[in-house]
Amino acid sequence: MDRPPSARVTLLGGFGLDLAGRGRRSTSDDLPRAVQRLVAHLCLCTRPTRTATAGHLWPDVPEDHAHGSLRSALWRLNRAAPGLVEVSGSALHLAADVRVDVRDLSAWMRRAMASATGPEDVALPDTALLGDLLPGWYDDWVLLERERLRQLRLEALEAVAARLTSLGRPCEALQAAHAAVRAEPLRESAHRMVVRIHLAEGNVAEAVRAYESFRTMVEDELGVSPTEQMTRLVQHVPRIRRTLATRRAVRPSSRGEVRSGDLINGRVPSGPARGH
Repeated sequence: MDRPPSARVTLLGGFGLDLAGRGRRSTSDDLPRAVQRLVAHLCLCTRPTRTATAGHLWPDVPEDHAHGSLRSALWRLNRAAPGLVEVSGSALHLAADVRVDVRDLSAWMRRAMASATGPEDVALPDTALLGDLLPGWYDDWVLLERERLRQLRLEALEAVAARLTSLGRPCEALQAAHAAVRAEPLRESAHRMVVRIHLAEGNVAEAVRAYESFRTMVEDELGVSPTEQMTRLVQHVPRIRRTLATRRAVRPSSRGEVRSGDLINGRVPSGPARGH
């Protein structure tokens, strides 16, 4: 039987540290910010050196001051969580039996995106893995990693939704697609997946509602129309076909119209965008 981890580090949705044998979780209020930043850095980087870590976490101070701050943070961390961090030569790393939620998320995303993943391994992520990385932290390295993880997770959710649909598991597929929509409400590809799942189940009315909800939102929020990829999914429905025909009839020229795909791809026509 696998041994339980000696500690669990949470970075998604906020910083947290659970140590085996302790009845309570250490939160951001319990540990100095320098210690939290050190732990987070070691969770996100693979065996960085002391010098690299000091420069990364304290980039705006002289090198000797940065190394002093690192020594202080390591000492405080060792008092609060003995054995959490190990030193191998000049490299720092978390102990091998420490579990990190970001690493769990990365493992799930790799499985989600792998074409060789078997049907039994296609699954939704734990809801705890859907939070943003360290919300409220504004270090450059956190902002970059937060956005990278956000984009990869969105792609993985859409991939899982597509696989679950093909496997005849529409309820789970919708959960994955809606998770992507909640994470990025203006992301058309996530809304397209919702429409496709409804159509695959023969729920045309639900598909049309999802399409029209997205169309209204992007027109109100961005002043753009859904892309042709989105519209083609439902243009066979008589009501949608009539609506599209009416809109084309009252619009003398589409030269100035902006579509959501134009903004995504950086193509903005020179003419005025169509009004709301």
